[in-house]
Amino acid sequence: MVDSRFYKYYSEKGGLTAEQFEQLQPYFSFRTVPHNTFLLRAGELSHYAFFVEQGLLQSFSLDEKGGEHILQFAPEDWIISDRASQYFNKASDYYIKAIEYSTIVFIQPEFMEKASLWSNAFACFLENSLQRNIYIQQKRINSLLAMTAKERYLSFMEMYPGMLLRVPQWMVASYLGITPESLSRVRRELLNDR
Repeated sequence: MVDSRFYKYYSEKGGLTAEQFEQLQPYFSFRTVPHNTFLLRAGELSHYAFFVEQGLLQSFSLDEKGGEHILQFAPEDWIISDRASQYFNKASDYYIKAIEYSTIVFIQPEFMEKASLWSNAFACFLENSLQRNIYIQQKRINSLLAMTAKERYLSFMEMYPGMLLRVPQWMVASYLGITPESLSRVRRELLNDR
């Protein structure tokens, strides 16, 4: 565990000690999941946050016609969850799925609660993380409302460097809220601008 990304992330950023990790061990578990494994489905209650040790997850919703609308990708060292489901005991509106063979840390809410009680540094880190998440979500909403497809694509490249090598073009288009054809056009324009 000490050589894991999970341990490194929460000890460096959250200030947790090896002893605190030991006490928190009942509240998290490492699991390996194959490609296309659902960690959460719409209609279910979310009982975990998911830390990506290795691999790639996505969060998405489905429209009435079965069209997939990707909300978020989560590569290594990212955490993904449905906060509304977890904290308000509400059935999820979203799916969370592994899109690569992945090693995931399933984190129970008690992990965050107890770590925050035991460590002021962790409590500050958690508050900071929540505020950063809200900021990113606000930026994402604004990008969908006010940015051009080209601006959204450039913003995507900044947020998810290297992601184009890991996911098919239709997934990038879904995240950007455009068609794959529009994405191809944007990419051609950017190539011509060079």
